[in-house]
Amino acid sequence: MREMVCLVRAMPVLVAFIFPALVQSAVQHYNFTVVMKNTTKLCSTKSIVTINGKFPGPTLYAREDDNVLVRVTNQVQYNITIHWHGVRQLRTGWYDGPAYITQCPIQPGQDFVYNFTLTRQRGTLLWHAHISWLRATVNGAIVILPKRGVPYPFPKPDKEKVIVLGEWWKADVEAVVKQATQFGLPPNLSDAHTINGRTGPVTNCPSHGFTLHVESGKTYLLRIINAAVNDQLFFKIAGHNFTVVEADASYTKPFVTDTIFTGPGQTTNALLTADKGIGKYLIAISPFMDTIVPVDNATGIGFLRYKGTVAFSPTALTNTPAINATAVTNTFLDRIRSLNSNKYPANVPLTVDHSLMFVIGVGINPCATCVNGTKTVAAINNVSFVMPTTNLLQAHYYNIGGVFTDDFPANPPTPFNYTGSAQPSNFQTTNGTRLYRLAYNSTVQIVLQGTTIIAPESHPTHLHGFNFYAVGKGLGNFDPNKDPEKFNLFDPVERNTIGVPTGGWTAIRFRADNPGVWFLHCHLEVHTTWGLKMAFVVDNGEGPNESLPPPPSDLPKCYIQSNKL
Repeated sequence: MREMVCLVRAMPVLVAFIFPALVQSAVQHYNFTVVMKNTTKLCSTKSIVTINGKFPGPTLYAREDDNVLVRVTNQVQYNITIHWHGVRQLRTGWYDGPAYITQCPIQPGQDFVYNFTLTRQRGTLLWHAHISWLRATVNGAIVILPKRGVPYPFPKPDKEKVIVLGEWWKADVEAVVKQATQFGLPPNLSDAHTINGRTGPVTNCPSHGFTLHVESGKTYLLRIINAAVNDQLFFKIAGHNFTVVEADASYTKPFVTDTIFTGPGQTTNALLTADKGIGKYLIAISPFMDTIVPVDNATGIGFLRYKGTVAFSPTALTNTPAINATAVTNTFLDRIRSLNSNKYPANVPLTVDHSLMFVIGVGINPCATCVNGTKTVAAINNVSFVMPTTNLLQAHYYNIGGVFTDDFPANPPTPFNYTGSAQPSNFQTTNGTRLYRLAYNSTVQIVLQGTTIIAPESHPTHLHGFNFYAVGKGLGNFDPNKDPEKFNLFDPVERNTIGVPTGGWTAIRFRADNPGVWFLHCHLEVHTTWGLKMAFVVDNGEGPNESLPPPPSDLPKCYIQSNKL
């Protein structure tokens, strides 16, 4: 009997020794409860939608190839969904999260279990609500550690810190969106920027702000997440440099910088060495906008504090980049390159099956119920996307007619001088729930072309279900004859969210190896609300490993509610 007991106790070790693959991954369980929480910022209190009463919400920790199950229980008056931003969702599109795209919302009083595997992914991502503007306060970090025993491809840090950047409105955000929709005008700007949920001190309103505690000589891996709703941001720490090692959960060639630039939905991992004198140093986040579009110009303030700093020590200050510091953003973005090592190669598609030209911008459509009789809209190839009332993935899977068409234009229907100074005589767009169909494993190139209609603007654009390679960018109109000659097909950055420069273009490539329906949209929530979005339908390949499985039995049913945007 004693021998049997010893054998049973040793079984996990024996299994790990004989079958190491069986213990490489694990199942991680999380419970997310959607609740209202009274919160005070800027000397004003309001009730906000949160996960588990926290803002930002809880960090989800897992390892590469882990299976993650998150039960989301909705205890608020709004419909809710959660999107796992950047998670590939290989053959698990039912759990991607965008409302009315891959699922119907979780209604008040109901719950839903998200079930996905972090296949071949490691790094920093984020999760957030994906209906209306609830992600203003419903967001948090995803930290995917490498498999056990697998080192980082950079010096091991002493500690790791999650830093979530955001925006804050004094008013109820859902009321702000509702009012803007009724008026047909842009919504009110946010009132502050936050670092891990704290604004820091502002005029006439004291606040302690976020403090990053460090020890002299130690190196920290900062996992920086831009969870802001509408703002691209600069991130600086007085007197300190960063070594960037990862973007959007993909390893990069390391480079040193004193300023990090990040768009909504993007993540950056950077090493910070505490190599300055003991004291307190300012952390500052400030917005970027290099055009006439108004933006929340408030600087979010925090502090880096060395162990041993005495009370009331003066703070070492830093200058933030100018709000229109295009040169700073270009310098930063041009230096981000894929690691492209033997272990982490850049598998850039060298041939293209679908060459698409997506012209993105804003317009003005008639609106009988709006105050001025018109409303501001946004479009891709002059199609302003209309949200369906049945989720698109179900309509695709069950071949339900009348929900969408698969005739989204591959090119702008009427070419023009997209970045010229002359304005078109007609600002109106078409409306429709139009998708673009891709065969499984086909290769895709998209040129995202900005315009100067009404006002030029940078557009951080997010593709669900895939990583892509940003092979080129430029100002003005894309030249299909000359610009591809300058594409970087060797080590372009691999991302899930990429900025389209103001008055310019960005080219991306990816392989459609994930069957389902996948959203592409501007990650400025104001533009998504206006219709700057579309979706791809990726058909099944051959056999079950290349096909979308049936929906889960607890998939929420559709029920139209006022926060459907």
